[in-house]
Amino acid sequence: MTTISDMLTRNATMYPDDTALAELKPSENIRKEITWKELDERANRVANALMDRGIRKGDRIIQWMMNSINWLEIYFGIIRTGAWVVPLNFRFTSRDLKYCADIAEAKAMILGEEFTERLQAVRSQLPAIQHYILVGGNVPRDMDEYENLISNSSSTPVGVELDDEDGCGLYFTSGTTGAPKPIFLSHNNMVCAAITEQSHHYQSREDNFVLLPPLYHAGAKMHWFGSLIVGGRATLLTEINPRYIFEAVHQERGTIVWLLVPWTHDILVALDNGELRKEDYDLSCWRLMHIGAQPVPPTLVQRWKEYFPDMQYDTNYGLTEAAGPGCVHLGIENERKVGAIGKAGFNWDVRIVDDSGEDVTQGEVGELLVKGCGVMKEYYKNPEKTAETIKDGWLYTGDMARMDSEGFIYLVDRKKDIVITGGENIYPVEVEEAIHSHPKVYDVAVIGIPDARLGEIAAAIIDPKPGDTLTEAEINAFCEQNLAKYNRPRRIIFDRVPRSPTGKIEKPELRRKYGGQ
Repeated sequence: MTTISDMLTRNATMYPDDTALAELKPSENIRKEITWKELDERANRVANALMDRGIRKGDRIIQWMMNSINWLEIYFGIIRTGAWVVPLNFRFTSRDLKYCADIAEAKAMILGEEFTERLQAVRSQLPAIQHYILVGGNVPRDMDEYENLISNSSSTPVGVELDDEDGCGLYFTSGTTGAPKPIFLSHNNMVCAAITEQSHHYQSREDNFVLLPPLYHAGAKMHWFGSLIVGGRATLLTEINPRYIFEAVHQERGTIVWLLVPWTHDILVALDNGELRKEDYDLSCWRLMHIGAQPVPPTLVQRWKEYFPDMQYDTNYGLTEAAGPGCVHLGIENERKVGAIGKAGFNWDVRIVDDSGEDVTQGEVGELLVKGCGVMKEYYKNPEKTAETIKDGWLYTGDMARMDSEGFIYLVDRKKDIVITGGENIYPVEVEEAIHSHPKVYDVAVIGIPDARLGEIAAAIIDPKPGDTLTEAEINAFCEQNLAKYNRPRRIIFDRVPRSPTGKIEKPELRRKYGGQ
């Protein structure tokens, strides 16, 4: 079989001196780059160093780092040993680390210096971890220093044979819906992600993928796999604001940028108020902007196209259980259907079913199911949850959706996020999309909160645009014009909307704060 590791080796053979990755830290005017040959050789050095320390096929290695070239070379080095990489969210606490390390029974850990304090708080409680490797300075005596370690290791391939269904990664969800769930992905899942992504966005060697989201998350890395498979370069932007994004595209000649909803908002606000001017940058190279990881308000895309009418756009839907993005996508040729998440992705099938598992009629709301080569192997060490989630090869996503007469799928909401008011189902995503279209609204989240008479009511947490004054009366008047009566939020709260590093609204935090379940 061909693995993503083989893709790296092939690029190193075919394009040895071409730049594979550039890394930018604008605030310090730092730029690094690495060629395909150098990336391949350093990954081999990582693999050899790990195997010299007893790491073998099937072992688990925690990777807890911020985005960098080092992140990716270490990732490839780990999987070349046949071990499973366990990438951790950079926002995880010491308690989260112990939880994940215990489930993974990790044998080694590679971490950035930013995480040493959190590690030390629980290190004595991690007896299974035998080796610690630190990337950065201030290395404790009982840890290996990364650069010193790999400089003394061989750059020759380790020769470990990898099969399609061999384990590749153990990905823990972000924990916004409870304890992080361990999702076991295979090498075949990774190849599926690469093929699907390249089929959707037509990456070529001429493209430069500007990579912003955290690499521990399935979405960012799997989108980049579409460039990896064809030898296309990428630019890692390690600090994010509207100006830095435009500068990265301008200076590196970026052609593809995957944005999250909050970053897109920030760019539009900066353009609207004159803090950012298109005329100051050459963005003619930027051919595609796509968004994923959370529902995308149609008004957001419409406003984007006012500034960039000729730029291609795509909406991506995915989940870690499906090896990241792409099981459903809009398609750059279907911009007229913005608001939908699209149709089944390349190599994927979809269904929408009722509570008994039967297909709903066209237009009705049901649970979205997906089936394809990207479906995870299992929830690790949780056969009951796995059996509940995967049935006859179909992955039950937990997302409620409907399909229109043309076969386009519209995401309605998470099954667990539906608000039931007096017997009526309210789908928060639909309410959020309506309120997002208010010209003074920067961000919005809708949750259910308890109500003695109706069971629960919908509450809208609204973050106005900077500098704008927004009142409850204005929002209520707007909702009267744009939402059916039963769909209107009965409580308006002005507050910041918390989002995860991947852009998802952290509704459990809002429920805890405002009395939701």
